[in-house]
Amino acid sequence: MGALKFRVLLDTEQESEIFRDIIIDENDNFESLYNAIISSFRFQGDQMASFYISNDNWDKGHEISLMDMNYGDESIDEVASVMSGAVLRDFMEFPDQKVILVYDFLRMWIFLIELIEKTEDFIETPQTLLAVGMAPPEDSRSVNLEEEEEDIFGFDEEDEFGDDDDYEDGYSDEDMSGFEEYEY
Repeated sequence: MGALKFRVLLDTEQESEIFRDIIIDENDNFESLYNAIISSFRFQGDQMASFYISNDNWDKGHEISLMDMNYGDESIDEVASVMSGAVLRDFMEFPDQKVILVYDFLRMWIFLIELIEKTEDFIETPQTLLAVGMAPPEDSRSVNLEEEEEDIFGFDEEDEFGDDDDYEDGYSDEDMSGFEEYEY
């Protein structure tokens, strides 16, 4: 039996770093780690969230979600794990392993998590060992869906196909100016 010590860095626009060191039993699950992280940053914990096993470049890998979102869809290539059933020791294989936690998919709070130590300590409940920096209020990030859509797809609402033509075939309104509609 042992414990895992994680450094959890909150990705914000602030110039100062905001992080927590959390220790948790290796036999505990990701839901306990999630609750420890969210409470240590004083967030409500009432939003959807997922962990992603990561590499050294912080690329998202296997998903461990708060809830089962597959709804029995067998066409999904890799089924995401669920936090309550995913045991930490099964995923935390080596020192310096990285994990990403995305909390509130509209506000996109990103927590960068790194395993900093495996110990032989017995930990009954997760503990925050070190807290550096004050976390911003959970609702301090605005939800602006129009800006997000523009960023995701690379075009704005007025030009929904991302080009200057009004039609996919290359014709514009000017080309159709001699067209008369008939009522039937």
